[in-house]
Amino acid sequence: MSHHLDTPLAAQNGQLFIDDLYVFLGDDSTVFVVDVNSNITGVYAEPGFHHEARYEFKVHFDGAEYESLNYRFSFGEPEADGRQSLHLHVLTGEDAREDGAEGELVLSGRTGETAEADSTKVWAGRIADSFYIDLDLLAIVNDAVAQGTAVDLSSWRPQEAKNTFAGTSVQTIVLEVPHAHPQLTPGARTGVWAATKLATDAGGWRQINRAGNPMMWPIFWPDDTDFSNPANTRHPAQDLAAAADHIAGQVAAVVRATGTSDDPDGYGKTVAHQLFPDVLPYVVGTPASFGFATRNGRTQADNAPEVMLSLVTNMPVPSGLTPAVAADLRKKRFPYVVEV
Repeated sequence: MSHHLDTPLAAQNGQLFIDDLYVFLGDDSTVFVVDVNSNITGVYAEPGFHHEARYEFKVHFDGAEYESLNYRFSFGEPEADGRQSLHLHVLTGEDAREDGAEGELVLSGRTGETAEADSTKVWAGRIADSFYIDLDLLAIVNDAVAQGTAVDLSSWRPQEAKNTFAGTSVQTIVLEVPHAHPQLTPGARTGVWAATKLATDAGGWRQINRAGNPMMWPIFWPDDTDFSNPANTRHPAQDLAAAADHIAGQVAAVVRATGTSDDPDGYGKTVAHQLFPDVLPYVVGTPASFGFATRNGRTQADNAPEVMLSLVTNMPVPSGLTPAVAADLRKKRFPYVVEV
């Protein structure tokens, strides 16, 4: 549900913001990337990762309601040079969704350095943000979704679009898991989401943010904390019951007003059931693409905003930007990111 400019609950600490989630094909491997702590937010204050938090990649298999694989990262307090220790625990089966389960410690390392064990690689640190969108376009669609009115693109000039996120940076965690993994084998059908959790005074854990499909919160709940705060704290298994009707209604109102569907209510329901539960689908071993033809994982180059805005409005919404705008902020080999 999260994104770069998130809810008051997450805004208590920028280190707990989830900005983007990516899942894509690596070198005979599956790559998971989660970005947090963008410096585009006014609340950005503390660099690095929160040393009392957990950062988790959760993986569902074959459409299962709950995850059965969880990659859990934790970080130490910043050292004199700003680097932090990191630890990766892996949890499987029912333990994957239990905060009280310890899991298996599979590797340790430091931010800014590659850590590797049994062909599993990790890199975490500060990078240039490869996400791209012109927020002026998002504002147009936001207004229509919020008010249930027609999308008016008459003032939008795609040829004049500028990347609002140019020059910004984020903290990232990059995890590469080989296809030899017993669960993440080629052909495995997965649903992936990420979460940040913060330790509570009572000794438990509170989920602060989560992310699956891109652009969910900025499109549907930019100012509605009655929906966005619960959305961030619940499990994807609760999505359909909690918010599908609301999302369907918002989409139906927009396409009805814009005249892009003969069956607005039916289209709204179709979109809601495509987006919920809010996990990112990916078939292991296949090229990832979050696009118009298919939503199968997400690469750093994918124009996810254009895809999502077009899906919600049921019409082409040209962003005016292409992957080339941030091509120098991506690498083809591990760790796939550009450190700053």
